[in-house]
Amino acid sequence: MAPATVPNPVLLPHTARGRKGPPIVLLHGFGFDGASWAGLAAPLARMRRTVAFDLPGHGGAGHWAPTPGAAVAAKAVVASLDAMGIARATFVGHSLGGAVAALVGLRRPDLVERLVLLAPGGFGPAMNVAALRRYAHANTAAELASAAAPLFAPGAALPQGFVEALAAARRAPALRQSHAAIVEAISLGEGQGMLPLDALAAAPFPISLVWGLEDAILPASQAIEAAPEFARHLLPGVGHMPHLEAPATVLGILARTIAGRLAEAPPA
Repeated sequence: MAPATVPNPVLLPHTARGRKGPPIVLLHGFGFDGASWAGLAAPLARMRRTVAFDLPGHGGAGHWAPTPGAAVAAKAVVASLDAMGIARATFVGHSLGGAVAALVGLRRPDLVERLVLLAPGGFGPAMNVAALRRYAHANTAAELASAAAPLFAPGAALPQGFVEALAAARRAPALRQSHAAIVEAISLGEGQGMLPLDALAAAPFPISLVWGLEDAILPASQAIEAAPEFARHLLPGVGHMPHLEAPATVLGILARTIAGRLAEAPPA
């Protein structure tokens, strides 16, 4: 007898911090979970309430059907915010989470105060699918250390405890299966599908891009070539994980952006 199907929850697993003002919603990248924001969430919570979700197929939302790409995740985030009574928020999204945040803005602009997108998916056709597949299928600490290296700038040391946390999470069979399926859902051949960037550039809220110039997963050219409506912050010596590689710099960008002092860094 086949096991009963468990329906997806209305409210995504999340960690909330702070109490003041419209929240900052934190959306992680592929293969991570809400805990990946821990280093920024605490200082951000001194400015605003923060809500760090586990996106479908990740963390506490590992059991999710169907296979959750960005569109499925965006619907789940909107449903969660509605269930929490959150009517407006600043969204900070990394990689896959950046594409999710952009889709939330396109579908429900009433929810969005501003978007800050860290190396977001969907800004160009190029994506290092081979590296993401390798990362998705890595399970042991040794495999993950090797597979995660391209996420960071060349020669950079991985953050302390980073590999151990990934390996602990990958012990769950549901996560191993979902990560393998999601990487195929978010890829298009050996690249990726694109967001409707013209519509996003015309959105009624400010959008900032934060991108490492050494990004080997999603090239920084996607930020450099983006429409002038997007503010750009290009970080030298940083790879695909700016919030982990340059947390103080990213925190400063977020603090200025949330305060409304949106200084644009010129394209390199």
